[in-house]
Amino acid sequence: MSLAQPGVGAPRGSGPRGFFAYFRPQESIPRRVYLGTVTGSAVGLVLLWCIVSYGKLVEPLFLPSPTAILAAAVDLLRDGSLIQDAQASVYVIVTGWALAVLVGVPVGILMGSFKVMEALVEPVVDFVRYLPVSAMIPLLILYIGIGTSEKIAVIFIGTFFQLVLLVADVAAHVPHEQLDVSYTLGASRAQVVARVLLPATLPGVMDTLRITMGWAWTYLIVAEIVSADRGLGYLILNSMRGLFTDRIFVGLLVIGGLGLLMDLTFKWLHRRLLPWSPKA
Repeated sequence: MSLAQPGVGAPRGSGPRGFFAYFRPQESIPRRVYLGTVTGSAVGLVLLWCIVSYGKLVEPLFLPSPTAILAAAVDLLRDGSLIQDAQASVYVIVTGWALAVLVGVPVGILMGSFKVMEALVEPVVDFVRYLPVSAMIPLLILYIGIGTSEKIAVIFIGTFFQLVLLVADVAAHVPHEQLDVSYTLGASRAQVVARVLLPATLPGVMDTLRITMGWAWTYLIVAEIVSADRGLGYLILNSMRGLFTDRIFVGLLVIGGLGLLMDLTFKWLHRRLLPWSPKA
C-alpha cells in the first residue's frame, strides 16, 4: 500500500475552479478568456458611464452622455478640424519621440554597458530629468521660436532623459555570465557587443520605447499650450475656455484611441521582430 502525499504529482490544472483558477502568477490563460475579459471590462465601463450620464447622477457639464460626445465628434469630423488636429498632434509626437529614440537608445546602451560612459553621462541626465519641461518653454521659445519645432523640442526633452536611463538600466542588467562565456569561446569585444549584448538588450529596449511613447503623449498639452492653432491639445484647451465638455471628451478619447493603437503596434512588433524574447 502506498501513501499519497498531498500536492505531489497533482495535475497542473488542479485547484480552484471557475474564473479564479486563472489567478496564477505569470501563467498564460486561454485566448478566449483573455479576449472575453478585455471585452467585459470595456463593456462594463461603458455601461457604468451610461448609467451615470443618462440617469442624471452627474450634471452633463461634468460628464456628457455618449450620444452628446458622439454628436460633438460628428460635428468636428464634418468640418474637418478633428482630422487636422489629430494629424498635427501625431506628427509632433512621433517626430519628437523618434528624435529622442535615435539619440537616446545608443547613449543609453553605452551608458549601461561601459562604466566610463556612465560616469560621463549619468550626472547630466540625472540633473536635467528633474527639471519640469513646462519651465523650459520660455527658453525654448527664446532659442527656437513659436511653432512646430518648439513643440517637437518639448516632446524630445520630456522623453529623452527618461529613455536614456531606462535603456541604460536594461543594458546594465544583461547577465555578465553571457559575456564571460562569449569571451571564453573566443569572441572579440566587438562580437560580444554586436551578437550578445545588443540581442539581449533589445527586448527591454522595445518595452522602453513603448513606455516612452506613452510619456510623449502626456506632454502633448504642454507642447501645444503656447500659441498653437492645431492639435488635440489645442482642441482640449480651446474647448475648456468655452466649457464645451463634450469636445474635451472627444479630444481625450481620440488621444486614448491613438495611444492604444500605438501600444498594440509595439506589442505586435515585439512578437514579430524579437522572436527570442520571453514575451514573444
